[in-house]
Amino acid sequence: MKKMVVLSGYQTVKDALVNHADEFGERGRVPIFEVINKGFGIPFAHGENWRLMRRFTLSTLRDFGMGKKTIEHRIMEESEFLVKYFQSHRGRAFDVYAILHAAVANIITSVVLGHRFDYDNPTLVMLSKLVSDNLRLIGSPMVNLYNMYPALDFLPGDHKTVLQNISDIHAFLRNKFLKSRQELDSDDKRNFIDAFLVKEQMEKDNPDSNFHEVNLISVVTTLFTAGTDTTAATLYWAFLLMMKYPEIQGKVQEEIERVLGSEQPTTAHRKHMPYTDAVIHEIQRFGNILPLGLPRETTVDTNFKGYFLPKGTYVIPLLESVLYDKTQFEKAEEFNPQHFLDSDGKFVKKEALMSFGAGRRICIGENLARMELFLFFTSLLQKFTFCPAPGVTHLDLTPAVGFSTPPLHYELCALARS
Repeated sequence: MKKMVVLSGYQTVKDALVNHADEFGERGRVPIFEVINKGFGIPFAHGENWRLMRRFTLSTLRDFGMGKKTIEHRIMEESEFLVKYFQSHRGRAFDVYAILHAAVANIITSVVLGHRFDYDNPTLVMLSKLVSDNLRLIGSPMVNLYNMYPALDFLPGDHKTVLQNISDIHAFLRNKFLKSRQELDSDDKRNFIDAFLVKEQMEKDNPDSNFHEVNLISVVTTLFTAGTDTTAATLYWAFLLMMKYPEIQGKVQEEIERVLGSEQPTTAHRKHMPYTDAVIHEIQRFGNILPLGLPRETTVDTNFKGYFLPKGTYVIPLLESVLYDKTQFEKAEEFNPQHFLDSDGKFVKKEALMSFGAGRRICIGENLARMELFLFFTSLLQKFTFCPAPGVTHLDLTPAVGFSTPPLHYELCALARS
């Protein structure tokens, strides 16, 4: 057992993660993630390895279109596939979570592997299921018990399933790496994996190089996991909330008709759609899909808010307390897009929306996720009106239990708009 410090409220979390970024810059050690990542990769990496992998990953993702028109066009294309899938149900009720997961995963696979998959492709189905199952199981009582008492790893339970799922993902990736190595052309890097392997070759004579297979596996697994589940979960919240509040759904559609008409949404439209932008930001706030944030650890002895925190103190930046801070969001317990609008109906950015974290360890996929949320959400609201499955009179806003917290499973009807 160890002492932990919980940071609560916007001002405190911001002060720690932004104003004292160096002192709170290390990642807290969580046993299940230490076994999975071995200290490598990005989100649960430590020391210099984290800085190097983050820098390389950001640079390489930009080379493959992150934040540019290239990736926007991929998302727009994926939106069209998603619309066709929704149309295929012809207004009948269906559970949308798996298909949202697959659509978002396809954006990552197009960068990491160089191509997308059809929604019924067994590989995509397998990867999406392994990722979503793991993020649910990591929040289970047995895994929490394992994190408190790692010596209990010999017992059967969810921690065993998590590690087996990770093993299956890693086995798939190793096969991809092997094929990529055989076809590698340093003058024609086709995807993220090729770029990493070229860098690995360049540093093959350096015994201290961080460019090795364990890092590659960890980074790519992170891109699949963090780059898929959080955005899919946010979209899953989005359509539930649109059904729960049809008047808000109607206002979004009115703005879409006024600004877009039948034109396909692009990110350039966002600045002309303040209400839609406010609704998406409020979905992120209200959905609160990572309520505990990711743990930090102090890098040095430090005095903070009148308390002495020794080096190595485990710190929880409680993001729920930020997203529901009533000093920042007047009606914090309610779903209210007005939180992000001024009296003239113009969009207002709020620093307290820390859905992607804050400071130097802020999520590297923030810009991609924002683009995906706007384009997927707007494309689907342009084509469909969402309503509950027949016979459903109550929509439950209780979050599911897991490392991330999407809503409980539900079915919806996507009614085509004329």
